[in-house]
This record gives sequence, C-alpha cells and structure tokens, in this order.
Amino acid sequence: MNLKDHIRSIPDYPKKGILFRDITTLIKNEEAFTRSIDEIIERSKKFNFDKIAAIESRGFVFASAVSYLLKKPFILFRKKNKLPAETHSIDFELEYGTATMEVHKDSIEENNSILLIDDLIATGGTANAAAKLVEVSKGNVAGFIFVINLFDLGGADNLIKNGYKVENIIEFPGH
Repeated sequence: MNLKDHIRSIPDYPKKGILFRDITTLIKNEEAFTRSIDEIIERSKKFNFDKIAAIESRGFVFASAVSYLLKKPFILFRKKNKLPAETHSIDFELEYGTATMEVHKDSIEENNSILLIDDLIATGGTANAAAKLVEVSKGNVAGFIFVINLFDLGGADNLIKNGYKVENIIEFPGH
C-alpha cells in the first residue's frame, strides 16, 4: 500500500500559493490509518523513550493510538490557554505568523525521554518549539516521527542540524 495515495492535496489552502497535504483522507481509510500507525510503531523502535508527546491537533490522532499500543504515557502540547493546570509555554514563529505552545508542568519529569509525534513537518517552527518545551521541562528529546515531511521546506533538516533524530513515513515537496 502506498500511503501517499491516501493524502489529499488541496491547492491554495489556507492561503494562495500553499498546497495543503490533508491527512483526513488517510485516517478515514481503515487500512491506510492502520498502516500509518504500524509504520510509526516500527520507526519508534529506533528511539529510547519514556513518554510520547503530540503536537496539537492532528498529531493527537496518531500519537494517541501509538501511545495506547505501546503502553506509554501520552502528553499533550497545546495552543495557549487550552490546558487547565500550570504550564510551561513558548512563543514561536509559524509560516503564517506567531503562536504559543504549552505543556503542563507536571507532564514531563526530569530526565524523561520524550518521543514527539506529529502529522507533518514543514519549516520546523512548531517542532523546534516542542523540543524547547521538553527541554524547559528538564526532559530530553528522544526524537521526532512525522507522518509527512515536506522535504524542500527544510524543517526535518533543521531538526537534524539541531541534534535531533527524525523519522517520517511519507515525503512530498512543500509547494
């Protein structure tokens, strides 16, 4: 099965000039979704980790299933003011502006090794912010697994240059 065949491409979304890679067509297909989770689990064997974290919101879809199957604790990285308890937060740049990401202060214990899972990496701003939140929480980044890497936008390469391990299942050009 070629998982790329289950990704819908939507031109000019969310703004003109962007070719959006839509994972909803992958997750609505039982075989494609199961295969993507199996692929993430297989790639996770390359990492030593205590907990799994996901980046809001599409990362939750994949990481929660992986967390359940691997019997690992699951951590949410959310947009500002979405978590009810005390948080660490970080402001970062996106392709279309700025954002703030937060994690509960009690989610990551000192020296916990965290595997971060998300649906897609483009320029890497969100992923780098998540890595910084792990480190601010005194944890360690075990690495990243993405369903899709938009390889020509350089996000995965930037993570690797910053010393992080990166895996992905599918690659597309970013424009």
